[in-house]
Parts: sequence; C-alpha cells; structure tokens
Amino acid sequence: MRLLHTMLRVGNLERSIRFYTEVLGMTLLRTRDSEGGRYSLAFLGYQPESEGAVLELTWNWDTDRYDLGDGYGHIAIEVDDVVADCERMRALGAKVVREPGPMRHGGRVLAFIEDPDGYRIEVLQAQP
Repeated sequence: MRLLHTMLRVGNLERSIRFYTEVLGMTLLRTRDSEGGRYSLAFLGYQPESEGAVLELTWNWDTDRYDLGDGYGHIAIEVDDVVADCERMRALGAKVVREPGPMRHGGRVLAFIEDPDGYRIEVLQAQP
C-alpha cells in the first residue's frame, strides 16, 4: 500500500493552481473535467504520481467556497530556509498566519501560510 493523494475542495481552480505552482513551486501533473459530474480535478506535486503522494484539487462547478470546519488540520511541506521561503511566498501573495520561528515544545523552525481557500500549510525547516 502507499498514499496516493490528498484532496482539497477549492472555490476557484485556476486561482488555486496558480497558488500551488507559483507560490509553493509544485508542478501541475494532470487535469480532468467531468461534464456530467460538473467538476474539474487538478493533480499537483513535487514529483510524478508514480514516485510519491500528490495533492488533488477538486472544483465543483457550482460551488465557490466551502466551510473548512474544525476537523481539518494542515498539509506540510519542507523547505531549506523557512524565513527566506516565507518572505518569497509573501511577496507572491501568500498570507503568512504564523511567522517563522521554533516550535513551542521543540527546536524545529516552522511557519504557517494559508492558500486562497483558507487551507493551512505548515512550512517546515529541513532537518540536517
């Protein structure tokens, strides 16, 4: 068994694709439209789907926003330099909701940003 993807429902697919490709540096791997189902899918990641888990963005054509609820936590990405990457992301329009700094009960440096739909993304400093 292996983890294939995590799916997020988004209110504007093109806006979300721009965020995940331009701000987070993911690659758009493939898309699919379902006329009958009235939805579109976009799969993005840092490697091909055959090599690792990816992110599936789902846009239901008749829905432009979702209530995220209190069950969703976050997705996490690892970067070489949290401070520099957060500044770069902020310059590209990302909302930094927790500035870079050490974890409360640990030493690893992290930050949190939000995507255009309000999903939180943990940005973690790479471990040596």
